[in-house]
Amino acid sequence: MKRILIVGSLGQLGSEIAISLRDIYGKEQVVLTDIRDDVNLALIESGPFYKLDCTDGPALASIVQRHAIDTIYHLAAILSATAEKNPQRAWHINMNGLLTTLEVAREYRCAVFTPSSIGAFGPSTPKLFTPQDTIQRPTSIYGVTKVAGELLCDYYYHKYDVDTRGVRFPGIISHMTKPGGGTTDYAVEIYYDALERHHYDCPLAPDTYLDMMYMPDAVKAAIQIMEADPAKLRHRNAFNVAAMSFCPEEQAAYIRTHIPDFTIGYQIDPLKQAIANSWPDSLEDYAARVEWGWKPTYDLASMTTDMLAKLRERMHGG
Repeated sequence: MKRILIVGSLGQLGSEIAISLRDIYGKEQVVLTDIRDDVNLALIESGPFYKLDCTDGPALASIVQRHAIDTIYHLAAILSATAEKNPQRAWHINMNGLLTTLEVAREYRCAVFTPSSIGAFGPSTPKLFTPQDTIQRPTSIYGVTKVAGELLCDYYYHKYDVDTRGVRFPGIISHMTKPGGGTTDYAVEIYYDALERHHYDCPLAPDTYLDMMYMPDAVKAAIQIMEADPAKLRHRNAFNVAAMSFCPEEQAAYIRTHIPDFTIGYQIDPLKQAIANSWPDSLEDYAARVEWGWKPTYDLASMTTDMLAKLRERMHGG
C-alpha cells in the first residue's frame, strides 16, 4: 500500500488529486501539506495535514520520515500570469520548492510526480499537434521554470535513480476550486458568469486556441502515470497529455446549447494574450498513449454539459 504526500494540496489541482487519492488509498495513507491552512477546511480535516512552506527541507523530511512516505506529488507552484508579475518569487517557489522535494526524495527513496505544462513551450515550438520531443524556448518565467523543472527531474532520475515522472498539462477546467492566476483561467470563469450573468467578458481574443483538459482527466493522468510500469516509461519528464483544443468563441457556442441567451464580449488582457500566443494550439500525446495507456474521457461537449450541471447544482441548489 502506497503512502503518499501531496505538497501544495489545496490548490485547484492538488485539492482534487487529494480527494481521489484518499478515496483510492485511504485517508490516513495520503498526507496533505500546503502553505495555507485557512481554505478547504473539510479537506484539511479529512486526514493528516501539515502547514508547510515547500522550500523548508527539514520540515518536509520530518513529515516524510514520520509517515514513511514512498510517493510525493509536488504540486506547489506560482502559475503563469501571477508568476509574470513577480518573476523572482516564481523562480524561488517553482524551482527551490521542487529542488527541496527532490532532495528529500533522494534521501528517503521516494517516487516524485511533478506537473509540467504547455507553458514549457514557446513561440518557436510547432503550434499544431506539438510533438513530444521538440523545441522548448518559453518566453514566460513560468515556462522557464517548467522547462528547468523537467530537466531537473530528469537529472535526479539519471544521477540519483529517483523515480521522477510528470506530464505537461494543458489548461485545466474544474467546477470544484476556482483557478489561481493562470492564463487559461478564462475557460473556467466563463461557466460561472454564464450561469450568474448570462454574459462573460473574455481576456483572450475570440480565436485564441489553447489545449484544455477537464479536471477528472487531469487527476486520472496524474494518478495513472504514477501507477504505470516504470520499465515502459521512456520519457518520464514530461509527457504531453491532451484532451481538447478550442477557442473562446467555440466554448461560448457550446454554452449556448444550454443557455441560449448567453453572450460573450472581449476585454483583452495584454499579458495573458501574449502568454497564450506563445503556447501551442494543440498537443500530440502519442508517447503517453503508447507508454502508459493515456486516454482522455471528456471532450468540449461532454465537459460543458457536466460543468454547467455541477455548478448549477452547487450555486443554485439544483
